[in-house]
Amino acid sequence: MLTIHHLSVDFEVGGDDTAVFARLFAEHIREWSQRQEGVRARGRLLAREASLVGEEAGHDPSAGHAPAPGCCGGV
Repeated sequence: MLTIHHLSVDFEVGGDDTAVFARLFAEHIREWSQRQEGVRARGRLLAREASLVGEEAGHDPSAGHAPAPGCCGGV
């Protein structure tokens, strides 16, 4: 097995480094933002579904009561 403790990568970019950085940053921040919005949307959906079955958002199925049908493995 090989373990790398430190890795340094250098590369040269042709053209204006600032423009390249701005383009790459914009691409990656857009992807990150879309992922974050997906996480928030899933959270809203789960909260809405939990409210339909009378559970609190973030319901812990090990809380000691039987889950509602279709929720957390309830039948």
